[in-house]
Amino acid sequence: MATSNSQHEGHVVLFPFMSKGHTIPLLHLSRLFLARGLRVTIITTPANRPFIDQSLADTSSAAATVVDIPFPQDTVPGIPVGIESTDKLPSLDLFFPFTISTEHMQPDFERALQTLPRVSFLVSDSATKFGFPRFVFYGFANFPMAVGTLVAENRLLEGPESDTELITVTQFPWIKITKKDFHESFRDSSTDAAQHEAFEFNMRSVVATVRSFGMIVNSFYELEPVFTDYWNTECGPRAWCVGPLLQLSQDDDINSTNDEDDDKPMWIEWLDQKLEEGSWVLYIAFGSQAELSAEQLQEVAKGLENSNVNFLWVVKKKSGATASDGLTKEFEERVKGRGMVVKEWVDQRRILMHGSVQGFLSHCGWNSVLESICAGVPILAWPMMAEQHLNARFVVEEMKVGRRVETCDGSVVKGFVKSEELEKMVKELMEGDKGEEVRKKVKEFADLASKAVKEGGSSWRSLQSLIDETIGNKEEKSMSS
Repeated sequence: MATSNSQHEGHVVLFPFMSKGHTIPLLHLSRLFLARGLRVTIITTPANRPFIDQSLADTSSAAATVVDIPFPQDTVPGIPVGIESTDKLPSLDLFFPFTISTEHMQPDFERALQTLPRVSFLVSDSATKFGFPRFVFYGFANFPMAVGTLVAENRLLEGPESDTELITVTQFPWIKITKKDFHESFRDSSTDAAQHEAFEFNMRSVVATVRSFGMIVNSFYELEPVFTDYWNTECGPRAWCVGPLLQLSQDDDINSTNDEDDDKPMWIEWLDQKLEEGSWVLYIAFGSQAELSAEQLQEVAKGLENSNVNFLWVVKKKSGATASDGLTKEFEERVKGRGMVVKEWVDQRRILMHGSVQGFLSHCGWNSVLESICAGVPILAWPMMAEQHLNARFVVEEMKVGRRVETCDGSVVKGFVKSEELEKMVKELMEGDKGEEVRKKVKEFADLASKAVKEGGSSWRSLQSLIDETIGNKEEKSMSS
Protein backbone atom coordinates (compact mmCIF):
# COMPACT_ATOMS: atom_id res chain seq x y z
CA MET A 1 0.00 0.00 0.00
CA ALA A 2 1.16 3.50 -0.69
CA THR A 3 2.10 5.73 2.21
CA SER A 4 -0.44 8.36 3.12
CA ASN A 5 0.59 11.97 2.71
CA SER A 6 -0.82 12.74 6.16
CA GLN A 7 1.06 11.55 9.24
CA HIS A 8 -0.52 10.72 12.59
CA GLU A 9 0.98 10.96 16.05
CA GLY A 10 -0.42 7.73 17.40
CA HIS A 11 0.62 4.54 19.13
CA VAL A 12 -0.92 1.21 18.18
CA VAL A 13 -0.58 -1.98 20.25
CA LEU A 14 -1.01 -5.34 18.53
CA PHE A 15 -1.41 -8.57 20.51
CA PRO A 16 -1.56 -11.46 17.99
CA PHE A 17 -3.04 -14.78 19.00
CA MET A 18 -0.24 -17.35 19.25
CA SER A 19 -0.70 -18.85 15.80
CA LYS A 20 1.21 -18.13 12.60
CA GLY A 21 -2.07 -17.61 10.74
CA HIS A 22 -2.88 -14.70 13.07
CA THR A 23 0.62 -13.37 13.63
CA ILE A 24 1.79 -13.05 10.02
CA PRO A 25 -1.10 -10.85 8.76
CA LEU A 26 -0.81 -8.66 11.87
CA LEU A 27 2.88 -8.19 11.12
CA HIS A 28 1.86 -7.02 7.65
CA LEU A 29 -0.68 -4.71 9.30
CA SER A 30 2.00 -3.30 11.60
CA ARG A 31 3.96 -2.23 8.54
CA LEU A 32 0.93 -0.41 7.20
CA PHE A 33 0.62 1.50 10.47
CA LEU A 34 4.33 2.32 10.40
CA ALA A 35 3.96 3.58 6.84
CA ARG A 36 1.23 5.94 8.05
CA GLY A 37 3.56 7.42 10.67
CA LEU A 38 2.25 5.53 13.72
CA ARG A 39 4.30 3.94 16.46
CA VAL A 40 3.69 0.21 16.90
CA THR A 41 4.17 -2.09 19.88
CA ILE A 42 3.67 -5.83 19.47
CA ILE A 43 3.07 -7.92 22.58
CA THR A 44 3.94 -11.61 22.40
CA THR A 45 5.55 -14.45 24.39
CA PRO A 46 9.24 -15.40 24.71
CA ALA A 47 9.06 -18.38 22.33
CA ASN A 48 7.25 -16.34 19.66
CA ARG A 49 9.43 -13.24 19.95
CA PRO A 50 12.33 -14.41 17.71
CA PHE A 51 9.94 -14.86 14.76
CA ILE A 52 8.49 -11.37 15.27
CA ASP A 53 11.91 -9.77 15.83
CA GLN A 54 13.15 -11.29 12.58
CA SER A 55 10.07 -10.12 10.67
CA LEU A 56 10.54 -6.53 11.86
CA ALA A 57 14.34 -6.47 11.65
CA ASP A 58 14.32 -3.97 8.79
CA THR A 59 12.04 -1.48 10.56
CA SER A 60 13.03 1.38 12.85
CA SER A 61 13.49 0.20 16.44
CA ALA A 62 12.18 3.58 17.61
CA ALA A 63 8.92 3.15 15.71
CA ALA A 64 8.36 -0.60 16.19
CA THR A 65 9.01 -2.32 19.51
CA VAL A 66 8.32 -5.84 20.79
CA VAL A 67 7.38 -6.66 24.39
CA ASP A 68 7.10 -10.24 25.63
CA ILE A 69 5.02 -11.48 28.54
CA PRO A 70 5.07 -14.96 30.11
CA PHE A 71 3.08 -17.80 28.58
CA PRO A 72 1.04 -19.71 31.20
CA GLN A 73 3.05 -22.90 31.56
CA ASP A 74 1.68 -26.07 33.20
CA THR A 75 -1.94 -24.95 32.76
CA VAL A 76 -2.80 -27.56 30.13
CA PRO A 77 -1.75 -31.22 30.51
CA GLY A 78 -0.11 -32.50 27.35
CA ILE A 79 1.38 -29.21 26.19
CA PRO A 80 5.15 -29.34 26.73
CA VAL A 81 6.99 -26.38 28.24
CA GLY A 82 8.14 -24.01 25.51
CA ILE A 83 5.22 -24.73 23.16
CA GLU A 84 3.64 -21.30 22.75
CA SER A 85 2.10 -21.46 19.28
CA THR A 86 -0.69 -23.61 17.87
CA ASP A 87 1.42 -24.84 14.94
CA LYS A 88 3.77 -26.48 17.47
CA LEU A 89 1.06 -28.39 19.34
CA PRO A 90 1.62 -32.17 19.39
CA SER A 91 -2.09 -32.74 18.61
CA LEU A 92 -5.01 -30.70 17.32
CA ASP A 93 -7.01 -32.03 20.26
CA LEU A 94 -5.06 -29.53 22.35
CA PHE A 95 -6.14 -26.51 20.27
CA PHE A 96 -9.04 -25.35 22.42
CA PRO A 97 -7.30 -26.11 25.74
CA PHE A 98 -4.34 -24.10 24.46
CA THR A 99 -6.62 -21.24 23.40
CA ILE A 100 -8.44 -21.19 26.73
CA SER A 101 -5.15 -21.23 28.65
CA THR A 102 -4.17 -17.90 27.06
CA GLU A 103 -6.79 -16.21 29.24
CA HIS A 104 -4.29 -16.59 32.10
CA MET A 105 -2.10 -14.04 30.31
CA GLN A 106 -4.54 -11.21 30.97
CA PRO A 107 -2.91 -9.84 34.18
CA ASP A 108 0.58 -9.75 32.64
CA PHE A 109 -0.88 -8.19 29.50
CA GLU A 110 -2.54 -5.42 31.49
CA ARG A 111 0.67 -4.75 33.43
CA ALA A 112 2.62 -4.52 30.17
CA LEU A 113 0.16 -1.97 28.79
CA GLN A 114 0.64 0.22 31.85
CA THR A 115 4.36 0.51 31.11
CA LEU A 116 3.84 1.73 27.53
CA PRO A 117 3.45 5.26 26.19
CA ARG A 118 -0.14 6.44 25.69
CA VAL A 119 -2.00 3.93 23.52
CA SER A 120 -4.27 5.16 20.71
CA PHE A 121 -5.91 1.80 20.05
CA LEU A 122 -5.38 -1.93 20.46
CA VAL A 123 -5.70 -4.79 17.96
CA SER A 124 -6.21 -8.22 19.53
CA ASP A 125 -8.66 -11.11 19.75
CA SER A 126 -9.02 -11.17 23.55
CA ALA A 127 -11.50 -9.46 25.84
CA THR A 128 -10.08 -6.28 27.33
CA LYS A 129 -11.47 -3.13 28.95
CA PHE A 130 -9.29 -0.06 28.73
CA GLY A 131 -9.66 3.64 28.11
CA PHE A 132 -8.95 3.41 24.39
CA PRO A 133 -10.59 1.70 21.38
CA ARG A 134 -9.98 -1.99 20.75
CA PHE A 135 -10.23 -3.65 17.36
CA VAL A 136 -10.78 -7.38 17.01
CA PHE A 137 -8.72 -9.36 14.51
CA TYR A 138 -9.72 -12.99 13.97
CA GLY A 139 -7.90 -13.60 10.70
CA PHE A 140 -10.85 -14.59 8.52
CA ALA A 141 -13.28 -12.98 6.10
CA ASN A 142 -16.74 -11.43 6.52
CA PHE A 143 -18.45 -14.37 4.78
CA PRO A 144 -18.01 -16.88 7.65
CA MET A 145 -18.81 -14.15 10.18
CA ALA A 146 -22.09 -13.23 8.48
CA VAL A 147 -23.15 -16.81 7.73
CA GLY A 148 -22.11 -18.05 11.18
CA THR A 149 -24.07 -15.28 12.87
CA LEU A 150 -27.22 -16.08 10.90
CA VAL A 151 -26.86 -19.79 11.61
CA ALA A 152 -26.54 -19.10 15.34
CA GLU A 153 -29.35 -16.53 15.52
CA ASN A 154 -31.77 -18.79 13.65
CA ARG A 155 -30.63 -21.97 15.44
CA LEU A 156 -30.19 -23.70 12.09
CA LEU A 157 -27.97 -26.41 13.56
CA GLU A 158 -30.63 -27.52 16.04
CA GLY A 159 -33.06 -28.88 13.46
CA PRO A 160 -33.78 -32.52 12.59
CA GLU A 161 -31.48 -32.54 9.56
CA SER A 162 -28.64 -35.05 9.37
CA ASP A 163 -25.05 -33.85 9.64
CA THR A 164 -24.62 -33.83 5.85
CA GLU A 165 -28.08 -32.60 4.78
CA LEU A 166 -28.11 -29.17 3.16
CA ILE A 167 -29.73 -26.37 5.18
CA THR A 168 -30.83 -23.04 3.69
CA VAL A 169 -29.30 -19.96 5.32
CA THR A 170 -31.85 -17.33 6.29
CA GLN A 171 -31.37 -13.97 4.50
CA PHE A 172 -29.03 -15.68 2.01
CA PRO A 173 -31.34 -18.38 0.59
CA TRP A 174 -28.93 -19.29 -2.21
CA ILE A 175 -26.41 -20.45 0.39
CA LYS A 176 -26.67 -24.02 1.65
CA ILE A 177 -24.67 -25.29 4.62
CA THR A 178 -24.52 -28.50 6.65
CA LYS A 179 -24.03 -29.13 10.34
CA LYS A 180 -20.60 -30.54 9.53
CA ASP A 181 -19.52 -27.18 8.13
CA PHE A 182 -19.21 -26.06 11.76
CA HIS A 183 -17.01 -27.25 14.59
CA GLU A 184 -18.81 -29.22 17.29
CA SER A 185 -18.13 -26.39 19.75
CA PHE A 186 -20.47 -24.16 17.72
CA ARG A 187 -23.22 -26.07 19.48
CA ASP A 188 -23.22 -26.54 23.24
CA SER A 189 -23.09 -30.16 24.39
CA SER A 190 -23.85 -30.76 28.04
CA THR A 191 -22.65 -34.37 27.74
CA ASP A 192 -19.20 -33.42 26.46
CA ALA A 193 -17.09 -31.36 28.88
CA ALA A 194 -14.49 -30.39 26.26
CA GLN A 195 -17.13 -29.19 23.79
CA HIS A 196 -18.91 -27.27 26.52
CA GLU A 197 -15.67 -25.55 27.52
CA ALA A 198 -14.98 -24.62 23.89
CA PHE A 199 -18.57 -23.42 23.48
CA GLU A 200 -18.23 -21.16 26.52
CA PHE A 201 -14.98 -19.76 25.14
CA ASN A 202 -16.66 -19.01 21.81
CA MET A 203 -19.47 -17.21 23.60
CA ARG A 204 -16.98 -15.06 25.51
CA SER A 205 -15.33 -14.21 22.20
CA VAL A 206 -18.68 -13.11 20.79
CA VAL A 207 -19.24 -10.82 23.78
CA ALA A 208 -15.74 -9.38 23.40
CA THR A 209 -16.40 -8.71 19.72
CA VAL A 210 -19.67 -6.93 20.40
CA ARG A 211 -17.95 -4.67 22.94
CA SER A 212 -15.17 -3.75 20.51
CA PHE A 213 -14.83 -0.54 18.52
CA GLY A 214 -14.65 -2.56 15.33
CA MET A 215 -13.17 -5.50 13.44
CA ILE A 216 -10.08 -5.34 11.26
CA VAL A 217 -10.67 -7.79 8.42
CA ASN A 218 -8.01 -9.21 6.11
CA SER A 219 -10.19 -8.92 3.02
CA PHE A 220 -11.22 -6.30 0.48
CA TYR A 221 -14.65 -4.92 -0.26
CA GLU A 222 -14.82 -6.03 -3.91
CA LEU A 223 -14.29 -9.65 -2.84
CA GLU A 224 -17.39 -9.87 -0.63
CA PRO A 225 -19.56 -6.74 -0.89
CA VAL A 226 -22.82 -8.51 -0.02
CA PHE A 227 -21.47 -9.99 3.21
CA THR A 228 -19.50 -6.90 4.23
CA ASP A 229 -22.59 -4.73 3.79
CA TYR A 230 -24.75 -7.22 5.67
CA TRP A 231 -22.33 -7.36 8.57
CA ASN A 232 -22.01 -3.59 8.81
CA THR A 233 -25.75 -2.88 8.55
CA GLU A 234 -27.27 -5.83 10.41
CA CYS A 235 -24.59 -7.14 12.76
CA GLY A 236 -21.56 -5.23 13.94
CA PRO A 237 -19.30 -3.94 15.21
CA ARG A 238 -18.13 -2.32 11.99
CA ALA A 239 -15.83 -4.39 9.79
CA TRP A 240 -12.91 -2.47 8.29
CA CYS A 241 -11.62 -4.34 5.21
CA VAL A 242 -7.94 -3.42 4.86
CA GLY A 243 -6.55 -6.39 2.93
CA PRO A 244 -5.18 -8.38 1.38
CA LEU A 245 -2.47 -7.55 3.94
CA LEU A 246 0.03 -9.76 2.13
CA GLN A 247 -0.07 -7.37 -0.84
CA LEU A 248 1.95 -4.84 1.15
CA SER A 249 5.28 -6.48 0.37
CA GLN A 250 4.30 -8.71 -2.55
CA ASP A 251 5.93 -6.55 -5.21
CA ASP A 252 9.13 -6.31 -3.18
CA ASP A 253 9.14 -10.07 -2.66
CA ILE A 254 8.80 -10.70 -6.39
CA ASN A 255 11.61 -8.29 -7.20
CA SER A 256 13.92 -9.85 -4.60
CA THR A 257 13.25 -13.46 -5.64
CA ASN A 258 13.61 -13.28 -9.41
CA ASP A 259 15.50 -15.55 -11.77
CA GLU A 260 18.81 -13.87 -10.88
CA ASP A 261 18.86 -15.32 -7.36
CA ASP A 262 22.13 -17.14 -6.68
CA ASP A 263 20.85 -19.16 -3.75
CA LYS A 264 17.54 -20.63 -4.87
CA PRO A 265 15.78 -23.32 -2.84
CA MET A 266 15.63 -26.67 -4.61
CA TRP A 267 11.87 -26.36 -5.02
CA ILE A 268 12.22 -23.06 -6.91
CA GLU A 269 14.86 -24.57 -9.17
CA TRP A 270 12.48 -27.45 -9.85
CA LEU A 271 9.64 -25.03 -10.66
CA ASP A 272 11.96 -23.05 -12.94
CA GLN A 273 12.68 -26.25 -14.83
CA LYS A 274 8.97 -26.96 -15.24
CA LEU A 275 8.42 -23.43 -16.51
CA GLU A 276 11.14 -23.88 -19.10
CA GLU A 277 9.44 -27.10 -20.21
CA GLY A 278 6.12 -25.30 -20.51
CA SER A 279 4.60 -27.62 -17.88
CA TRP A 280 1.92 -26.63 -15.36
CA VAL A 281 2.33 -27.58 -11.71
CA LEU A 282 -0.21 -28.28 -8.97
CA TYR A 283 0.91 -27.00 -5.56
CA ILE A 284 -0.30 -29.00 -2.53
CA ALA A 285 -0.21 -27.83 1.10
CA PHE A 286 -2.63 -28.24 4.00
CA GLY A 287 -1.29 -25.61 6.39
CA SER A 288 0.72 -25.80 9.59
CA GLN A 289 -2.01 -27.35 11.76
CA ALA A 290 -4.04 -29.83 9.70
CA GLU A 291 -3.23 -33.47 10.35
CA LEU A 292 -3.72 -36.20 7.75
CA SER A 293 -3.62 -39.84 8.78
CA ALA A 294 -1.07 -42.17 7.21
CA GLU A 295 -3.93 -43.86 5.35
CA GLN A 296 -5.19 -40.54 3.97
CA LEU A 297 -1.68 -39.52 2.91
CA GLN A 298 -1.39 -42.75 0.96
CA GLU A 299 -4.67 -42.00 -0.85
CA VAL A 300 -3.43 -38.53 -1.73
CA ALA A 301 -0.19 -40.01 -3.05
CA LYS A 302 -2.06 -42.58 -5.14
CA GLY A 303 -4.41 -39.97 -6.57
CA LEU A 304 -1.54 -37.66 -7.52
CA GLU A 305 0.45 -40.50 -9.07
CA ASN A 306 -2.48 -41.69 -11.16
CA SER A 307 -3.37 -38.18 -12.31
CA ASN A 308 -0.10 -37.82 -14.24
CA VAL A 309 -0.11 -34.14 -13.27
CA ASN A 310 3.08 -32.33 -12.24
CA PHE A 311 2.94 -31.48 -8.53
CA LEU A 312 4.88 -29.91 -5.67
CA TRP A 313 3.66 -31.32 -2.35
CA VAL A 314 4.66 -29.85 1.00
CA VAL A 315 4.19 -32.47 3.72
CA LYS A 316 3.88 -31.35 7.32
CA LYS A 317 6.37 -32.81 9.74
CA LYS A 318 4.57 -34.26 12.75
CA SER A 319 5.96 -33.97 16.25
CA GLY A 320 7.88 -37.11 17.12
CA ALA A 321 7.47 -38.56 13.63
CA THR A 322 9.08 -38.34 10.23
CA ALA A 323 7.76 -35.91 7.65
CA SER A 324 7.03 -38.72 5.23
CA ASP A 325 4.79 -40.82 7.50
CA GLY A 326 2.31 -42.52 5.22
CA LEU A 327 4.51 -42.01 2.15
CA THR A 328 7.22 -44.27 0.79
CA LYS A 329 10.53 -43.72 -0.98
CA GLU A 330 9.18 -45.93 -3.74
CA PHE A 331 6.39 -43.40 -4.33
CA GLU A 332 8.86 -40.54 -4.60
CA GLU A 333 10.96 -42.59 -7.03
CA ARG A 334 7.94 -43.42 -9.21
CA VAL A 335 6.90 -39.76 -9.54
CA LYS A 336 10.43 -38.40 -9.84
CA GLY A 337 10.65 -35.85 -12.60
CA ARG A 338 7.02 -34.75 -12.45
CA GLY A 339 6.44 -34.72 -8.72
CA MET A 340 8.39 -33.30 -5.77
CA VAL A 341 7.71 -33.91 -2.07
CA VAL A 342 9.11 -31.19 0.18
CA LYS A 343 9.58 -31.88 3.90
CA GLU A 344 10.72 -28.46 5.06
CA TRP A 345 9.41 -24.93 5.42
CA VAL A 346 8.72 -23.21 2.11
CA ASP A 347 7.81 -19.68 1.07
CA GLN A 348 4.26 -20.45 -0.02
CA ARG A 349 3.62 -17.06 -1.56
CA ARG A 350 6.75 -17.35 -3.68
CA ILE A 351 5.58 -20.74 -4.92
CA LEU A 352 2.11 -19.50 -5.78
CA MET A 353 3.54 -16.51 -7.64
CA HIS A 354 5.75 -18.78 -9.76
CA GLY A 355 4.69 -18.88 -13.40
CA SER A 356 4.56 -22.68 -13.53
CA VAL A 357 2.05 -23.04 -10.67
CA GLN A 358 -1.49 -23.12 -12.04
CA GLY A 359 -3.42 -24.85 -9.27
CA PHE A 360 -3.46 -25.10 -5.47
CA LEU A 361 -4.83 -28.09 -3.53
CA SER A 362 -5.52 -26.30 -0.26
CA HIS A 363 -7.13 -26.67 3.17
CA CYS A 364 -8.67 -23.22 2.60
CA GLY A 365 -7.14 -21.43 5.54
CA TRP A 366 -7.97 -17.79 4.87
CA ASN A 367 -4.34 -16.68 4.48
CA SER A 368 -3.80 -19.42 1.88
CA VAL A 369 -6.98 -18.45 0.05
CA LEU A 370 -5.85 -14.82 -0.17
CA GLU A 371 -2.36 -15.82 -1.30
CA SER A 372 -3.86 -17.94 -4.06
CA ILE A 373 -6.27 -15.21 -5.17
CA CYS A 374 -3.54 -12.57 -5.24
CA ALA A 375 -1.36 -14.91 -7.32
CA GLY A 376 -4.23 -15.62 -9.73
CA VAL A 377 -4.08 -19.37 -8.96
CA PRO A 378 -7.34 -21.39 -8.76
CA ILE A 379 -8.02 -23.57 -5.73
CA LEU A 380 -8.95 -27.21 -5.31
CA ALA A 381 -10.63 -26.96 -1.91
CA TRP A 382 -10.19 -29.59 0.77
CA PRO A 383 -11.11 -27.95 4.12
CA MET A 384 -9.94 -29.55 7.35
CA MET A 385 -10.94 -27.53 10.41
CA ALA A 386 -12.15 -24.25 11.96
CA GLU A 387 -13.92 -21.94 9.46
CA GLN A 388 -12.22 -23.62 6.49
CA HIS A 389 -15.42 -25.39 5.41
CA LEU A 390 -17.19 -22.05 5.08
CA ASN A 391 -14.15 -20.63 3.30
CA ALA A 392 -14.35 -23.53 0.84
CA ARG A 393 -18.00 -22.77 0.13
CA PHE A 394 -17.08 -19.13 -0.40
CA VAL A 395 -14.25 -20.07 -2.78
CA VAL A 396 -16.28 -22.53 -4.85
CA GLU A 397 -19.90 -21.35 -4.64
CA GLU A 398 -19.62 -17.58 -4.21
CA MET A 399 -16.36 -16.38 -5.77
CA LYS A 400 -16.24 -19.34 -8.18
CA VAL A 401 -12.43 -19.36 -8.16
CA GLY A 402 -12.03 -23.06 -7.43
CA ARG A 403 -13.37 -26.58 -7.40
CA ARG A 404 -13.87 -28.96 -4.47
CA VAL A 405 -13.06 -32.56 -3.61
CA GLU A 406 -15.76 -34.87 -2.27
CA THR A 407 -15.43 -37.29 0.60
CA CYS A 408 -16.08 -41.01 0.12
CA ASP A 409 -19.67 -40.66 1.41
CA GLY A 410 -20.48 -38.40 -1.56
CA SER A 411 -20.55 -35.17 0.45
CA VAL A 412 -18.14 -32.25 0.45
CA VAL A 413 -17.84 -32.08 4.21
CA LYS A 414 -15.62 -33.82 6.76
CA GLY A 415 -14.60 -37.32 5.82
CA PHE A 416 -12.15 -39.55 4.00
CA VAL A 417 -11.17 -38.70 0.41
CA LYS A 418 -10.44 -41.61 -1.92
CA SER A 419 -7.66 -41.50 -4.49
CA GLU A 420 -10.11 -41.83 -7.38
CA GLU A 421 -11.98 -38.67 -6.37
CA LEU A 422 -8.80 -36.72 -5.89
CA GLU A 423 -7.43 -37.89 -9.25
CA LYS A 424 -10.64 -36.81 -10.99
CA MET A 425 -10.70 -33.34 -9.44
CA VAL A 426 -6.98 -32.74 -9.97
CA LYS A 427 -7.39 -33.48 -13.68
CA GLU A 428 -10.48 -31.27 -13.83
CA LEU A 429 -8.69 -28.33 -12.26
CA MET A 430 -5.45 -28.63 -14.21
CA GLU A 431 -6.68 -29.86 -17.59
CA GLY A 432 -10.45 -29.47 -17.95
CA ASP A 433 -12.72 -26.70 -19.19
CA LYS A 434 -14.03 -26.09 -15.66
CA GLY A 435 -10.48 -25.49 -14.56
CA GLU A 436 -10.11 -22.86 -17.25
CA GLU A 437 -13.30 -21.15 -16.05
CA VAL A 438 -12.09 -20.78 -12.47
CA ARG A 439 -8.60 -19.82 -13.65
CA LYS A 440 -10.07 -16.90 -15.59
CA LYS A 441 -12.25 -15.84 -12.65
CA VAL A 442 -9.44 -15.89 -10.08
CA LYS A 443 -7.30 -13.62 -12.29
CA GLU A 444 -10.12 -11.08 -12.25
CA PHE A 445 -10.08 -11.07 -8.45
CA ALA A 446 -6.28 -10.85 -8.44
CA ASP A 447 -6.57 -7.60 -10.39
CA LEU A 448 -9.21 -6.26 -7.99
CA ALA A 449 -7.04 -7.18 -4.98
CA SER A 450 -4.11 -5.26 -6.42
CA LYS A 451 -6.26 -2.18 -7.00
CA ALA A 452 -7.83 -2.36 -3.52
CA VAL A 453 -4.54 -1.82 -1.66
CA LYS A 454 -3.15 0.90 -3.89
CA GLU A 455 -3.55 4.55 -2.96
CA GLY A 456 -7.20 5.49 -3.41
CA GLY A 457 -8.34 1.84 -3.46
CA SER A 458 -11.08 0.51 -1.17
CA SER A 459 -8.71 -1.05 1.39
CA TRP A 460 -6.37 1.96 1.33
CA ARG A 461 -9.32 4.25 2.06
CA SER A 462 -10.67 1.93 4.76
CA LEU A 463 -7.37 1.92 6.64
CA GLN A 464 -7.08 5.69 6.37
CA SER A 465 -10.63 6.09 7.68
CA LEU A 466 -9.89 3.75 10.59
CA ILE A 467 -6.89 5.84 11.61
CA ASP A 468 -8.73 9.13 11.16
CA GLU A 469 -11.66 8.02 13.28
CA THR A 470 -9.59 6.64 16.14
CA ILE A 471 -6.62 9.02 16.20
CA GLY A 472 -7.40 11.88 13.85
CA ASN A 473 -4.93 14.08 12.07
CA LYS A 474 -3.46 16.11 14.90
CA GLU A 475 -1.72 18.51 12.56
CA GLU A 476 -5.01 19.44 10.88
CA LYS A 477 -6.73 19.75 14.25
CA SER A 478 -3.96 21.99 15.51
CA MET A 479 -4.16 24.21 12.43
CA SER A 480 -7.94 24.57 12.73
CA SER A 481 -7.91 25.40 16.42
